[in-house]
Amino acid sequence: MALATAPRPPPLLLPSKAINIPNPPSFDPHSRILNSLKQCTHISQLKQIHALTLRSTSPYHPKTFFLYSQLLHFSSFVDLNYALQLFNQIQNPNSFMWNTLIRACANDVNNKEQAMRLYFEMLEQALVSPDKHTFPFVLKGCAYLFDVSEGIQVHAHALKHGFGSDVYVNNSLIHFYASCGFLDLAEKVFVKMPERSLVSWNVLLEGFVQFGKFNSALNLFREMRNTFDPDGYTLQSILTACAGLGAFSLGAWVHAYLLKKCDFNLSIDVFINNSLVDMYCKCGSLELAHQVFKRMPKRDLTSWNHMIRGFAMHGRAEAAIRCFDKMIRTERFRPNSITFTGVLSACNHKGMVSEGRLYFDMMVIDYKIKPALEHYGCLVDLLARAGFIDEALGLVSTMPMRPDAVIWRSLLDACSKKNTSVELSEELARQVVESDRDIGSGVYVLLSRVYASASRWDDVGLVRKLMTDKGIKKEPGCSSIEINGVAHELFAGDTSHPQTKEIYQMLKVIDEKVESVGYSPDYSQAPMIDELNETKQHSLKLHSERLAIALGLLKLQPGMPIRIFKNLRVCNDCHEVTKLISRVFNVEIIVRDRARFHHFKDGFCSCSDYW
Repeated sequence: MALATAPRPPPLLLPSKAINIPNPPSFDPHSRILNSLKQCTHISQLKQIHALTLRSTSPYHPKTFFLYSQLLHFSSFVDLNYALQLFNQIQNPNSFMWNTLIRACANDVNNKEQAMRLYFEMLEQALVSPDKHTFPFVLKGCAYLFDVSEGIQVHAHALKHGFGSDVYVNNSLIHFYASCGFLDLAEKVFVKMPERSLVSWNVLLEGFVQFGKFNSALNLFREMRNTFDPDGYTLQSILTACAGLGAFSLGAWVHAYLLKKCDFNLSIDVFINNSLVDMYCKCGSLELAHQVFKRMPKRDLTSWNHMIRGFAMHGRAEAAIRCFDKMIRTERFRPNSITFTGVLSACNHKGMVSEGRLYFDMMVIDYKIKPALEHYGCLVDLLARAGFIDEALGLVSTMPMRPDAVIWRSLLDACSKKNTSVELSEELARQVVESDRDIGSGVYVLLSRVYASASRWDDVGLVRKLMTDKGIKKEPGCSSIEINGVAHELFAGDTSHPQTKEIYQMLKVIDEKVESVGYSPDYSQAPMIDELNETKQHSLKLHSERLAIALGLLKLQPGMPIRIFKNLRVCNDCHEVTKLISRVFNVEIIVRDRARFHHFKDGFCSCSDYW
């Protein structure tokens, strides 16, 4: 080993600020230095120990080599630059030393690329071979950098060096492929593993959840339960999947499992409780979400953000604002951009224009938070839907960033409801198309609605012809309902469900009862063609949420709420019918559409008919 300074006799004592090193009975500098390292807490102490090593040990002594590996190990945690300098002084470092430095670089946000350079330098020197500890560290760097090509090379190296069956290497490969979005390759590695640990399942679960493959995550979880009991990481991923799917029953089961089976520390873990709050909010049970939130022994900013956003999406704007005020005034948390997205969304869902302007200014002036596109989007939608379309257009024109298709579409949606000029709607539709060439059918449907409201049926036909020519199909309405833990998906006009006959018989019962209390169809959002009212009414009756409600009335126990999740916004007619159904059948109906939650009870909706 070649070191920078020749060894000298050891000093009698280190400086007074150094660590107190007791003299062992027999003089052994290596033992003294190792004892010093165990007490070391700061880089300045490490440098003193390094200096002592240079002066008091022989570079050719076998214990010196081990001593330098420990110096490198400690310095990699406290000062990476110093560790790199120390590493460069060592001749022929062993695999432990390479791994120590690669791991340190892979764990450092600013040195992920350095981890890759070290790995390839290790291969070029060819003095030591990578081992089963090397590959996980390198793959972690590849995953962070989304460096697919080099990650695939590392995968090939692992196979070449005989680590194709190693569980730790394979876990890292799953994480790498999943992080880079190659879920099929991650699953392929998982399937081929001869042995799996709980981490193997958790990493793939997290990958599915990260990319919105919630059903795949739940299926994998059910399979995993045959071999392993879930831990905190498993439960957090599954709660996120339940939130995404609205799988209330499974989410509640996870909560119960957590309380009964897991240790006390996990049941009070802030991350787990945050996931529970988020899950209950997104599954339509705001009361349970708030109950978990209030009982949390410790809350962080994410806890408050979840609760504020939960109140907002359920139309409880006043509660969201009270939660925000308590957060900043009583608990002294400083809000971030996510907090204000929730607050502005709450104002938007309730049409609270003056409050929305106030909180937007508070965000910018008081908290110096630079508004992002989503903040402008909330305020533009709030203004436009409340009828302040000119102010909304003025805000769009002064935004520091280019408006996206969502903002233009929210303006177009407001114009279609406020019966503004057809020319303005046409211009907004053009902006939507120019902002996103890969748009769906929504903008064409909105524009056809504008033409239909103006009785310009020829233009409605032209819009539909344009959709046909471009191969654009109207996104079908789809509603899901969970019954006894099983999710049922129903599309508009669906006849494929095993209980279709019973569902349609129940629809007839529903129609008779709501008509007896004065229901009159609203054709404004039926298919925008000049067709007979009978045809339009039949189309309205077969909207997906009505089929789901009928199934819920058939299969759920009396007194249980009907929870429905729809991919599109609820139309005016279905909204009115659902209010009547809740009164006539004395049932609570909770509907989550694309924009928010609606709670129907006793003939009223929580949105107060503003959505």
